[in-house]
Amino acid sequence: MPGGWTTQRWTGVFTEQAAMFRAAVGKADPTAKVPSCPGWTFTELTLHVGRFLETSLEYLRTGSTVQLRLPRPPADAAPLEYLDAQLAKAAELLPAVPGNRTAWTFSPAAPDLAWVWHRRIAHELDLRRWDAQAALRELVSGDADFAVDGIDESLTTLLAAKHSTDVPPTAKGTALIQLTDVPEAWMVTFAPGVVPEVRSSWPGEEADLRISGEAQLVHYGLWGRLPLKHTGDDQVRYALKLD
Repeated sequence: MPGGWTTQRWTGVFTEQAAMFRAAVGKADPTAKVPSCPGWTFTELTLHVGRFLETSLEYLRTGSTVQLRLPRPPADAAPLEYLDAQLAKAAELLPAVPGNRTAWTFSPAAPDLAWVWHRRIAHELDLRRWDAQAALRELVSGDADFAVDGIDESLTTLLAAKHSTDVPPTAKGTALIQLTDVPEAWMVTFAPGVVPEVRSSWPGEEADLRISGEAQLVHYGLWGRLPLKHTGDDQVRYALKLD
């Protein structure tokens, strides 16, 4: 598992983020807009998280090694009740499923192991907690170590999933992501028709695009929640973003 993280640590983070997300959506006007998710209200945000959990947890529950076709959620589902049911299921499954259990995963760059889902679930709840708290203007600062893990997941796992589509990627060039509050740095190489290559950067390397900043700013910036401090090729920057 990357960076010393374990399923227990990701589960602990999930528990914290889920509690903050539930508190935020529980107090919000369901019809209020969520500015960081254009077109969504708190109702859509709540249903999205419930559906995300329902879908993700099925791979942990079944250990399926192939992608599942899951039924659509009930059309008349009450958003908070639906969310609560999925949060309860997650609280039961996440600590019970070992990280080395085989399970289909969503990225060609990720192993088909359960810990990939533990990681993704923790970071998705963190991102949606950010969306909800930012909409309420009650944003809570996160942890730099967890942000580093989020950047690593974004670059090493999610970028490959984004670019592994029926439409071959056309971006070409390199991106250097350098953090200013911790020593981590990554080099990403884009080439047409293939998933990006990601590795740790070497001292003194140059790139077509350079991104720098504190871990949390870069992490949420890759998701389009905050501006990225950057210089260089805008086409590479667009290919790098996940939102």
